[in-house]
Amino acid sequence: MEDYAIEIDHVTIRFNMASEKVDNLKEYIIKLIKKELIFQEFLAVKDVSFKVKRGEAWALIGVNGSGKSTLLKAISGILKPYKGSITVNGEIAPLIELGAGFDPNLTARENIYLNGTVLGHSKKFMEEHFDEIVDFAELHDFLDTPIKNFSSGMSARLGFSIATMVKPEILIVDEILAVGDFLFQQKCMERMSHMLEGGTTLLFVSHNIETVKKLCDHAAWLDHGVLKMAGEVETVCDAYMEQRK
Repeated sequence: MEDYAIEIDHVTIRFNMASEKVDNLKEYIIKLIKKELIFQEFLAVKDVSFKVKRGEAWALIGVNGSGKSTLLKAISGILKPYKGSITVNGEIAPLIELGAGFDPNLTARENIYLNGTVLGHSKKFMEEHFDEIVDFAELHDFLDTPIKNFSSGMSARLGFSIATMVKPEILIVDEILAVGDFLFQQKCMERMSHMLEGGTTLLFVSHNIETVKKLCDHAAWLDHGVLKMAGEVETVCDAYMEQRK
């Protein structure tokens, strides 16, 4: 019997979108109460199936709006499929909205402990790993600065550093390497490669096909919510790039 980390079985994800133009929130609420709003069904992911074995590194590729992030959110448990099922065997560390758990009014130091608590770590554990987190994020000089004064790159660096401090069984990464400088991106890549060597399963979304080929061994290509192709990373990426010419 195959040992799968993630099984995606005929998954469809639906959103309801207001189909008429509403000028402001007040008008929206009034129409909603009066049941005057007409909603249009939008299928972001349509009948998608594939399986990820333990220790494999899969990329989700496709243009913006193809359903990649929506599918990642469903795998992470943030969204519920409208049809089909998702089975996850293992603990997930989702790096989907890095720094989403930060309190902007608290300092970086305070947020490290806060974020650690959210991830289920004790204060003692966070104290033991505090220097390691700050070293990786390269934020020594900004520890007592409120997060609201951080650039998006600085927040992402801190979020990535905290989330990858412990080797997760399944790591889900959504386009986070687009923020931050090139050298930091290299550090993130090295850390993820190290995790893969240690048996972590990876689901990775990126528009950078070269990065995808370096890091992943498999790819799933989504197009308008439909799975066009899934398999070996070189084959799928080459077909995707060929279509985009």
